[in-house]
Amino acid sequence: MSDLSRFSVSIDESLLRKFDAQIESQGYPTRSKAITDLVRESLVHEEWKAGDEVAAAIILVYDHNRRDLSRRLTHIQHDHYELIISSQHVHLDHDNCLEIIVVRGDPEDVERLAHKLKTAKGVKYASLAAASTGRNL
Repeated sequence: MSDLSRFSVSIDESLLRKFDAQIESQGYPTRSKAITDLVRESLVHEEWKAGDEVAAAIILVYDHNRRDLSRRLTHIQHDHYELIISSQHVHLDHDNCLEIIVVRGDPEDVERLAHKLKTAKGVKYASLAAASTGRNL
């Protein structure tokens, strides 16, 4: 376990009340845990801006009956095989599929791949969940 440091923060009382209500509704056990998560989120954001190697998940929902869509999505992924660590394909119902693609690499390359997948005709929903390799946290 790492050493903990204590510090004090001055904050407007009404803002603190709103923050406390928010973290309570989210189930945070303490302000410290909530603030630690905010700091880490900020550091991850900086990793993405700095161009450091990052990790992410690309989430897609699409109709597998859409003409040629599954083949096009697979082709895009094969064109970017060096970024892809893993993928999981889930059949949500008779028509709809959920695909989760775990990636690692340069942030611009990851975003480019996510954009190509998102804009493929027939994709109903796409999201990029930015993460970190954890080395700099």
